[in-house]
Amino acid sequence: MSRKTPGVRVPRLVGLMAVDARETARSQGLFLNAPDRPDFHLAVVEYVVRQYPQPGAEVPRESMVYVWFDFGPGEGGGGVHEPRVPQPPGGGLRRELDEPGDPHMVLSDR
Repeated sequence: MSRKTPGVRVPRLVGLMAVDARETARSQGLFLNAPDRPDFHLAVVEYVVRQYPQPGAEVPRESMVYVWFDFGPGEGGGGVHEPRVPQPPGGGLRRELDEPGDPHMVLSDR
């Protein structure tokens, strides 16, 4: 940044509630915009999951920082929270299980 334009470092907003993200940005002289929340000014307890520019980037004071509260398609999101028991690997225990039908039977077209 040049000496004429005082720059600020973008704070880390991911993980903060909306109300805290707004206050943190304001204290640094930055503005927030939430493209996925037209009612962003009313949001209080929703958590920021993404931001742009990234934390630590140097930007001019009064710059816009974009934050998102929902993951985009294919980016994750809530997902499954309960633990999943892994399946046993091929062979071993799987070979010990009885399979339906006779494995030695040959099917014919007749």
